[in-house]
Amino acid sequence: MDKYRSLAAWEAAHQLAVTVLRVTDKAYHPRCHAVFDQLRRAAVSVEANIVEGYALDTTAQFRRHLRIAMGSAAEAECLIRTAREMRYLPVEASALMEELTGRAMRTIRGLLRSQPKPVVPNRN
Repeated sequence: MDKYRSLAAWEAAHQLAVTVLRVTDKAYHPRCHAVFDQLRRAAVSVEANIVEGYALDTTAQFRRHLRIAMGSAAEAECLIRTAREMRYLPVEASALMEELTGRAMRTIRGLLRSQPKPVVPNRN
């Protein structure tokens, strides 16, 4: 079951989730609670959806969860930018998180391109 760990997309998403959790723990302040809470959820969702889709063991479900993971990564990217502009995060930390988010998105996109599309039965 843990073969998902061999996926570059999972590795990138895992690094993103761990980094976001660590950085937001260190930079926490009550004024940034809402942004950090949503950012943490989005980052964890990227990794979790890759694993969940992989575990469901069908191409269609895996692709569906990869698309959800892509949406969560885009959400994280937006929230990282917001947190940086609001000065909730150090510049170096936000740059690292942006790089990890970009890597996760590229590898997820690559998986989506390489996976065969589900076959729809001909109903004629």
